[in-house]
Amino acid sequence: MPLLWKRHTSDVTQFINDLKAKKPTLEAEQRAGRALLWDKAIDREAQAANSVSRVPQKPYVYFGSGK
Repeated sequence: MPLLWKRHTSDVTQFINDLKAKKPTLEAEQRAGRALLWDKAIDREAQAANSVSRVPQKPYVYFGSGK
């Protein structure tokens, strides 16, 4: 291995680095989009009420009663 060995950077990594350099607000926009769709506060009371009111499903729901 030569002394002046250069670390390899993949094409995908180069593309992402170039994209971030061209558009510095990209990560902030991604975080805002994630917060809009995914990062929601969980209502624990509603979640508990939903789990309590759940009716257990019978096995083999797609088959008849076997008569």
